[in-house]
Amino acid sequence: MNQIATAVLTEYTSRFTSKPRLFYSPGRINLIGEHIDYNSGYVMPAAINKGIYYAIAANNTNNINFYSLDFTEAYSTTVNSFEKKEGWKNYLLSVLKEFEMLPKSIGGFDCVFGGDIPVGSGMSSSAAVEGGLAFAVNNIFNLQLNRKELALLCQRAEHNYPNVKCGIMDMYASLNGKQGNVILLDCDKVTHEYFPFDFADYQIVLINSKVQHSLASGEYNIRRNNCETGLAVLKQEPGIFTFRDIKSVEIVDRYKNELSADVYNCCKYVVEEINRTQQAGALLKQQNIEAFGKLMFETHEGLSRLYKVSCAELDFLTAQAKANPNVVGARLMGGGFGGCTINIIHKNFVGDAAASIGKAYQQQFNIAPEVYFVEICDGTNELINTV
Repeated sequence: MNQIATAVLTEYTSRFTSKPRLFYSPGRINLIGEHIDYNSGYVMPAAINKGIYYAIAANNTNNINFYSLDFTEAYSTTVNSFEKKEGWKNYLLSVLKEFEMLPKSIGGFDCVFGGDIPVGSGMSSSAAVEGGLAFAVNNIFNLQLNRKELALLCQRAEHNYPNVKCGIMDMYASLNGKQGNVILLDCDKVTHEYFPFDFADYQIVLINSKVQHSLASGEYNIRRNNCETGLAVLKQEPGIFTFRDIKSVEIVDRYKNELSADVYNCCKYVVEEINRTQQAGALLKQQNIEAFGKLMFETHEGLSRLYKVSCAELDFLTAQAKANPNVVGARLMGGGFGGCTINIIHKNFVGDAAASIGKAYQQQFNIAPEVYFVEICDGTNELINTV
């Protein structure tokens, strides 16, 4: 059994007397389609083999007891007493509040959780935390919500107490991942199809800038507001209801004088990125990884120059990747302002390429980056408890 899962179960048995069930909720990568899920576009995420483990069992009381292995901190509350708190507690309590508002009847339970998703890395630790708890609670209390309903519940939860006006991608990818496949998610209809990502000669590598970001700081919400402001103007165009209806940047250009510079740039990026993501799906079907990688570099350029969610460290990492002939594509991943770049590197040279990029980065910023070689895995699921 995974070392973290064993640690979570061991901590549980030291604190509680019941035999817990064990759940795993993965983080996610996003190959292309960044900042598009809240703009009714298409995204291409996948669940990965880094995530959060939950040991949990009903306790036949009204008490709810949490212990965070990563923060070495306990927190207790009672059923239907889910008020806004600070830090990690908000993500859990907001999920429980959403169940209460459905309404869905839950009882007391004991829970220990911990994982290996670096906070602020862009792998969506918050969605893994929310989705893992929601999936576990749904199972132990037999609430019978499906995975789509759970993803939407977790999205509402992140909007509520954490106050991050995120789209659906992170939660949906974590809950609906499929081993060896990426998800082409239609964020307007909230439907998906799977595309095999079976390029045997290539490895997905994340390089963590070690620069921390916090979406709750407000920058994420500012970008979303810019898009909403711009779309309200662009709807003057006949047949435009969402960004996916805008087939070319020329339509955005027609209204440039009615938009502030920041709003125009955000809208231009969104229209271009929706088109790129649709192209990316076609390229995967054609097994054209080189052209797919070029789209990733284009996405980074748009995120940096138009959407303005990059930073010097992420720009440097991506530039180093682009200069390396064994990297077919790279870009910043996640909300931005820090975290990881995602890179597709030829397996024969993956170690050398990652080391070369990391060395140059450390020389430039005096920061030793962390490198993660990730695999695409199944979404949130129950594991066998062998402890």
